[in-house]
Amino acid sequence: MTEQMSNGEIIAYYKADLERLARYIPWLQKIEGTAVSQSYGDNGVADHSIKFPVYDSTLLSFVREADKSCFMNRNYPYIYSWNRLNGMESELTLIENATIRDMEKLGGILSRYILGGRTKAKLWSDGATYGIYLAILEKALELVAFWEGQPME
Repeated sequence: MTEQMSNGEIIAYYKADLERLARYIPWLQKIEGTAVSQSYGDNGVADHSIKFPVYDSTLLSFVREADKSCFMNRNYPYIYSWNRLNGMESELTLIENATIRDMEKLGGILSRYILGGRTKAKLWSDGATYGIYLAILEKALELVAFWEGQPME
């Protein structure tokens, strides 16, 4: 969608949602490498029922915000196949090497974790624990700041 936009139009398209999501960066930095979900199964419940994940409330707020953002792309599997993404290492490499013209790719990776987490519960917490969300937001902010000619906050 953004391939026919100018750099300024790309920035205008993503900036408001990026600023809304950026307020989660301090929390994402704090929790990187730690678990943000637990399986509910205490007090013998696990013996008689299915375990299910219980998520950190801030993670759920982030997921709701991200889900309403322009970064969401239901066609994210195509972004994965076109860019031959097959795991966290390739995702992080793409994020690290992204340019302003790759904002849609960053959104595709974010979409995989947010939209995919609806059916594969582990994705929401993996995105936070392994720093995927943090890397996407920091890179997107860096790109916007660079193209606007402003120092990063």
